[in-house]
Amino acid sequence: MQLLIVLLATVLLIRLLSYEYRRDQKGRLPTKTVLSSLFILAAVAQPHPIPGYYYLLLVGLIFCLCGDVCLALPRERPFVLGLVAFLVGHLFYIFAFFYVSQTNLWAWVGILLAATTSSLVFFRLNPYLGTMKLPVFLYVVVITIMVIGAWSVLGDSSLARSGRIMVFMGALGFYFSDLFVARNRFVKKDPLNRLIGLPLYYTGQFLLAFSVSLLK
Repeated sequence: MQLLIVLLATVLLIRLLSYEYRRDQKGRLPTKTVLSSLFILAAVAQPHPIPGYYYLLLVGLIFCLCGDVCLALPRERPFVLGLVAFLVGHLFYIFAFFYVSQTNLWAWVGILLAATTSSLVFFRLNPYLGTMKLPVFLYVVVITIMVIGAWSVLGDSSLARSGRIMVFMGALGFYFSDLFVARNRFVKKDPLNRLIGLPLYYTGQFLLAFSVSLLK
């Protein structure tokens, strides 16, 4: 089942990148919707040895699916709704990560590195944000805390190593994919933003989805 999901997702991602490059709105929306539904299926299809973590992560994945659909639409209002959906999704990821892990030295290391990186990113974006300054600031804060939570999971030796690595790499993939979304939306529209950002995003989401069976 896992292999089938990964293979189907790979095919759909290639199709989505083709639609994005050609700016084919009709093909992009359904393809992205089905592809994003697959990371929810991936989580549901796994064993759930830590139910609390699974349910929190699942709700986050569902909100991210909603965000994906909104971002596939061309207008300004869906973009803002998508930003809100991803913001809520990140909050549930934060709850999931801190639910399953103990605060440790790695979390403090994560605070230092993630806060420094995100501060630099926000100051770089700031001149381009206009009326979106406050929403983007809040989003940056939340996604930074999400990465700190992933650092905390990575450093918790009571959890299985493979699951910890999946959570951490998944969170990083999501984080860096958002940098390309921001660059495309506020700085420079460039096909490379999606050609790099989308594989990072979907890799991150599937790693998080598959982590539900591997942390314990």
